[in-house]
Amino acid sequence: MRSPILNPLATTTYFTDVTYKVIIKGMTSCEERDILNGITGAVNPGEVLALMGPSGSGKTTLLNLLGGRLIQSTGGGSITYNDQPYSKFLKSRIGFVTQDDVLFPHLTVKETLMYAARLRLPKVLTRQQKEKRAVDVIYELGLERCQDTMIGGSFVRGVSGGERKRVCIGNEIIINPSLLFLDEPTSGLDSTTALRTIQTLQDIAEVGKTVITTIHQPSSRLFHKFDKLILLGKGSLLYFGKASEAIVYFSSIGCSPLIAMNPAEFLLDLANGNLTDISVPSELEDKVQMENSETETGNGKPPPAVVHEYLVEAYESRVADTEKKKLMAPLPLDDELKSKVSSSKRQWGASWWQQYCILFCRGIKERKHDYFSWLRITQVLSTAIILGLLWWQSDSKTIRGRQDQAGLLFFIAVFWGFFPVFTAIFTFPQERAMLGKERAADMYRLSAYFLARTTSDLPLDLILPVLFLLVVYFMAELRLSASHFFLSMLTVFLCIVAAQGLGLAIGATLMDLKRATTLASVTVMTFMLAGGYFVKKVPVFISWIRYMSFNYHTYKLLLKVQYQDIMPTVNGIKTDSGLKEVGALVAMIFGYRFLAYLSLRKMQLHCEA
Repeated sequence: MRSPILNPLATTTYFTDVTYKVIIKGMTSCEERDILNGITGAVNPGEVLALMGPSGSGKTTLLNLLGGRLIQSTGGGSITYNDQPYSKFLKSRIGFVTQDDVLFPHLTVKETLMYAARLRLPKVLTRQQKEKRAVDVIYELGLERCQDTMIGGSFVRGVSGGERKRVCIGNEIIINPSLLFLDEPTSGLDSTTALRTIQTLQDIAEVGKTVITTIHQPSSRLFHKFDKLILLGKGSLLYFGKASEAIVYFSSIGCSPLIAMNPAEFLLDLANGNLTDISVPSELEDKVQMENSETETGNGKPPPAVVHEYLVEAYESRVADTEKKKLMAPLPLDDELKSKVSSSKRQWGASWWQQYCILFCRGIKERKHDYFSWLRITQVLSTAIILGLLWWQSDSKTIRGRQDQAGLLFFIAVFWGFFPVFTAIFTFPQERAMLGKERAADMYRLSAYFLARTTSDLPLDLILPVLFLLVVYFMAELRLSASHFFLSMLTVFLCIVAAQGLGLAIGATLMDLKRATTLASVTVMTFMLAGGYFVKKVPVFISWIRYMSFNYHTYKLLLKVQYQDIMPTVNGIKTDSGLKEVGALVAMIFGYRFLAYLSLRKMQLHCEA
């Protein structure tokens, strides 16, 4: 028996005259396009509602509106949950499975569901209770055989498509949601796997939950699993009611299948205005005969536009008013149930610190495979060996030797400035879909995610530079003392973290890999040229650039570490204490990250607006 804490809040969803428009901006004008035109319907706990229609009919838009993923700023109508509007409380009680399987490829099935349980289940549950709930969901969805298999992705072998879809469903039902929304959960699945997925949804509904799903072209067996059906065509409502009575309704308006066919195929043909193998209503036959031959297709059938208009008018005149009257009747709900739904208080599943710790551990587990790939290790070690051979046992006692070592130190500053920038650029654009999905479900605070995401990289990012310096430092015979070695390593660490901050800021601000890569290339090249090695005397009007360059400050610090107690200046740079350079790098570390956080926050507000 399930814990009462996890019992779903029975939720009846009503939607009346829902409309939605998008504004298409051209070069010289703006055009409004209607996506939904007055959609009305209802779904009760224990029912599965299917949204059907051809591509572009507005199924996904309607699903997003009902699930609170789209704000009706350019729409109209009313959507209520237990007679109350959408609230922040419902945000954490709604499960939403997107069409694309947004999962971390390097986590196993069990790890994926464990992290979801620890983040989303109520604080009052212990960690053991949350993990037990995750295990229960694994067995509930029949995933026990693959629970220790990685999810996989484009370049990583993992579970099958059907198993991935069930993991996505598991991520949402783990909180025992009041409402479960699914966008084409059977896309790309074979008929048997699709049937099992829909059977799972039916089982979920039977325990008192409300399930709403879009479906493209189900088999006849799948079709009969649905309790209610909405058929859309060009954004208009063609049918709403029991799925089992859809054929009877269309037969009553003169559209009957002339051959045995899948009910879903019959309905989609109607929604597309295709009356092949379907009887033509007498009203349409008369209309076609009265009009000229230009409006008649080659097989004597009325054109799709005429069929669509007839179906919309038939529904509005025969059914629409009756359904709207049903929805006007108040729900027999107590005030406590209504007040819960209308509560504006968010319910976090974990404290801020717990969210940070969970996301930190998840980040390390997910990305350790990429960081320690043989390709990356080979790249760093081979570069280190080549540098060590080129500067083999360099001499710091002569002027020529010190100039050579200065070139090596500048390359180290450039390499560990360039490398982290182009690694960090991909961070937020690649995780944008995951961030959007998890934030839409109120899994965690943005600040906890940002700090965990940026700090979980540090332990991984600082291992390869240690290997790099161990090879280069001793092959080139730089100052052989523990203090000089560790100060050089600390300088490189500061450079890496500052460069990462720049990459994070560029990626979070642009959120487009092509544009971000272009901007980063120009920025890094500029910083490198202004780094103090190629140009000693930079014109005053552009000299400010070098003070923004982490290459410049890192290069100066490395020179000071190596030659501070040997000579007062090296290559025109004073070998003083280096506190200014350290301060500049620390300012960059926090400044660039703060800019990245503000950009993410702006993106979130934009998405919620």
